[in-house]
Parts: sequence; structure tokens; C-alpha cells
Amino acid sequence: MTRSSHAGETLAPAGNRITDVAGIEVGHAYRIDDDAVVASPDDGVEGRGWATGTTVVRIASSAATCAVDVRGGGPGTRETDLLDAVNTVQTAHAIVLSGGSAYGLAAADGVMAGLEESGSGLAMDTAGHVVPIVPAAVVFDLPVGAWDHRPDAAFGRDALSAASVEVAVGSVGAGAGARAGALKGGVGTASIVIEHGPAAGVTVGALMVANPVGAVIDPATGLPWSVTAADAAHHGLVAPVSAEIRRYAELAAKQTVLNTTIGVVATDAAVDSASLKRVAMAGHDGLARAIVPAHSPLDGDTIFAVATGDRRIERVAEVPAGMNPDVAVVAEVSRVAAIVVQRAIVNAVISARSVAGIPSFVEVLPSALS
Repeated sequence: MTRSSHAGETLAPAGNRITDVAGIEVGHAYRIDDDAVVASPDDGVEGRGWATGTTVVRIASSAATCAVDVRGGGPGTRETDLLDAVNTVQTAHAIVLSGGSAYGLAAADGVMAGLEESGSGLAMDTAGHVVPIVPAAVVFDLPVGAWDHRPDAAFGRDALSAASVEVAVGSVGAGAGARAGALKGGVGTASIVIEHGPAAGVTVGALMVANPVGAVIDPATGLPWSVTAADAAHHGLVAPVSAEIRRYAELAAKQTVLNTTIGVVATDAAVDSASLKRVAMAGHDGLARAIVPAHSPLDGDTIFAVATGDRRIERVAEVPAGMNPDVAVVAEVSRVAAIVVQRAIVNAVISARSVAGIPSFVEVLPSALS
């Protein structure tokens, strides 16, 4: 059975989650068996048990615009061409993030079916027929658990049904079987309300599934890469003891390679689809700050961007003729997008619990959590 409730899960607090953007909801469906084992062909180990899932970001706003930026060399995606600003459709009704590699794209079928039943989608006629727009991206988690256990349409439907403003983080949803270098990966989230400047009052949030080839934790320090005092305080981290750092460095030196970090950046600003592409691109800056190395030939790194348009910003100054009049807002939203993506990826790793024998951050570096 898939699990889509919040019982026993770690929930992101209000004020630091993607659903702080009005009109955005998140749902997870996943299955983790106690006997799940990571496949290791080199050691003759067969994977077994379930350890995978699906996450759905539901978009309630009818005025939402969407975009996507794919940077990894091995992406697994659906409906990304549709979101090109030169094409006709400029919106989406839900975005699916799933485990299961290319097989996991089937989860989007269940989301489409659920949205159709509720009448959500592009109206096609006066008889009530709709076509839901459901882009998707997947991570490669097949060796965690077993190759023949992967999300299908039922996972997508269950995740859609579970969607709410509550956001569970860690080893949940599409992050159930995720791995971040030597440590357990997962789902993470973050948000910021911009306080000053042309975009004051705008909320920017991110939800990321961290399953990269690279590491999120620096083996030299046991902390996130280039961590600042502000970053450490945000995540509640302090420098771990040297023995734990040495243990982590040993694990990192012989990590198993998996790949792909995917996610969604959302804002309540009104941003056209072409400009929103810049926001998705900026999200990858945060990805590259959080993961070393990033955007490798084996990664499928993909970030979607959503603007609900619920908050209209008055322009504080005129811009030169021929320039996008909202350029100052787009620039500020893009700057903050990089921050929330970085924070969401770190949140995914420090919130994850051990699955299938993959050690968690809290197990390996417990003294880092203040």
C-alpha cells in the first residue's frame, strides 16, 4: 500500500515551505518496506522491497504561468517542451516529481485522471471536457529497493489526493528512495518573503527532491558546502566533531553513484512565462551551490518554475523602452529562487531518515544538529 498521510512524518513549518505561496499544495505517495535492500551487482546483492514514491505539486491558481529549465545530461521528463515560451500553453495544473526513473513518468497518468475527474484542466468545449497539463520529471532510484518496484498511475492519483498546504520532508514521496552521494537523500522545502525593493512582499518557495551524483555535505567539514553563519542558523547546524567528519569522509570516498535532483520553484508574483524561465535558470544556481559536482552527464537535473500571479507589484520606476517592464521584480525573484533551492536541497538531506541501509545525516553527523 502507498502511504500518503502525515502521521509520523517531519513537517516543514509554515513560513519555510513552498506552500507559503498561496495556491500551491503538495502531496506525497510512497512505499518503504522494512526489508528494502540496495542492489549491488558488483557484490552479488539483489535489491528487494519497496523504497520509492511520487510527489505532486498542485497548482490551484487559474492565472498561473509555468516554465522549466533542464541542465542535467540524463533527464527523464514529460511535457517540458510544452512549457517553452514560444509554444501555446503557458500554464500547468500540477507538476509530478517521481522516483522510478523513466518508468515513474507513469505516475503523471494518475494525476491527469484525478484532475480530469475534478474538472481541472484546459477547457476543450462547452460539454465540460478538459485536458489537464501535468509536466513531470523523475529521479533514478531503481537500485534502492528493487528494480521491479516503481511508482505507477496509482501513486500519482494518491499523491494528488493527499495534496495540502502541509509539506512532509525527508524520506517521503519522490525522495523515499533518494540518495545524496554517501547519505540518504529526500524531499526538502524552503521559502522566503522578500522584504525590500521592487518585489517587497513577494513570496518565493521551493520544493526539491535531492538524489544527486554529487554530495550535499562537504567531506572536509561535515556541513553543507560553503555554509555561512546565516545558512547554519537557518538549518540549526553547528560544526560536527572530528570523529564524525572522518567517518563521513570515509563513506563519501566510496559512495554509490545515483543521480538527478529535480524540483519546483514557486512565487506569488505575476511573471510571464518567458521571464519565468529566468527564475527556473536561477534555481539551478542554488542547485550548484548545494551540490558538488552538479549538472553532470549522469544527472537529470530539472527545475520547474510557477508564478501564481496572486500578488501584483506596482512598478517603482520606468524602464527604458524595449525592456521588460517587470525586469526588476524578475531579477529579485530570481535572486531569491537560488537561495530557496539551495536551502530546500540541504533540508532534504538533513531531514531524511535511513532507508535500505543508506545512512542518514543524523546517523553519521549527529553532533551537527544543534
